[in-house]
Amino acid sequence: MIALNCNHTVHVAKLLVPDMVRRGEGKILITGSVVSTAPSPFQAVYGATKAFVMSFGEALRVELEDTGVTVTVLQPGATDTNFFERADMLDTKVGAGEKDDPALVAKRGFDAMMAGKDSVLGGSFKHRMQGLANEILPETAKAKQVAKTTKPGSAH
Repeated sequence: MIALNCNHTVHVAKLLVPDMVRRGEGKILITGSVVSTAPSPFQAVYGATKAFVMSFGEALRVELEDTGVTVTVLQPGATDTNFFERADMLDTKVGAGEKDDPALVAKRGFDAMMAGKDSVLGGSFKHRMQGLANEILPETAKAKQVAKTTKPGSAH
């Protein structure tokens, strides 16, 4: 997970960004997660990798700001994919709960990238509000709130 979300994100950027900078144009969309905005009990490594992705994307954006290359980080909430099945989280409140349409999440990410935005909370109003609330709440409160939805067996 660390290799995929952290190492590969950096590696792909290292391969693609220099050519974009030489051309003086380019748009990069990195898939982060709303979990990057809060500690993620019961999925601590995943949450930490997404926090890395968010920080990396924001830093890279500033480094590239005068080059014609933009960086946008998409921060989706729970999305209707096979993620929760693969992560063995179907018995959690978040895994069993309502999820965003992947097409909506992708459209929000694409539109934000094309507009040159730094980041976008993808998907439903509920998940966007979750991300915004995480900007102001203390880490301890966020960790406890997230744990209520990610704790194994919390769906019951």
